[in-house]
Amino acid sequence: MQTTSRDNADEQSVSITAGSVQLEGILLVPDAAEGVILFAHDGSSSLYSTRNRYMAHVLHQAGLATLLLSLITSEEEVLDVRTKQFRLDVALLRARLVSATDWLIHNPNTCHLRIGYLGDGLAGGAALLAATVNPLALGAIALYNGQINIDHHQLLHVQAPTLLIVDGNDEQTVAINQYALSHIRVEKKLELISRASHLFAEPSALEEVARLASQWFKHYLTATAPRTSPDYPADS
Repeated sequence: MQTTSRDNADEQSVSITAGSVQLEGILLVPDAAEGVILFAHDGSSSLYSTRNRYMAHVLHQAGLATLLLSLITSEEEVLDVRTKQFRLDVALLRARLVSATDWLIHNPNTCHLRIGYLGDGLAGGAALLAATVNPLALGAIALYNGQINIDHHQLLHVQAPTLLIVDGNDEQTVAINQYALSHIRVEKKLELISRASHLFAEPSALEEVARLASQWFKHYLTATAPRTSPDYPADS
């Protein structure tokens, strides 16, 4: 296990068993962390991206630990470039998220922390499905431009407060997220970011995504967090 100094804490390279594969991840737990955020990505190439590193940094500054995790192995990624068979398998991504959640629950550095999911793309739908498997373990969910193509009956079982962040110019993704939100029965909110590309590549858009997600997690993952907030009405 390799460690480096980052954000006043040790960054750890971890390997998590998920079925027959090992998922590679990066864990960082700041001093006095109040929660841990599991990044859900559907490709190993995004693990070390500038975008994810920035998002993790903002969460660290808010007193939250992070586990950056690729739900697809490097070997699978090579095949997936041609076939998309792994990133399109939402059930597979969900199962691997559940394994990673169990790992956080039993890891001595994170077992005392409430868990949040931060996901994007197809991994966002997998995160919502994983949230229904062990609802007591999960404190909050934040997804950006999530492709939530899952049965609406499954969404009824989501029990964690859910924030959906979408590029306001992407009408199709907005509609998908609005539909999903209408079937989630707990605290929820939809945030539209204007003048943003699909991947939130613009610095100002990425900063806004990080700010909104950080606020959401900070509010719902602290030990004394209320289940509702005037800033995040349940019927948004």
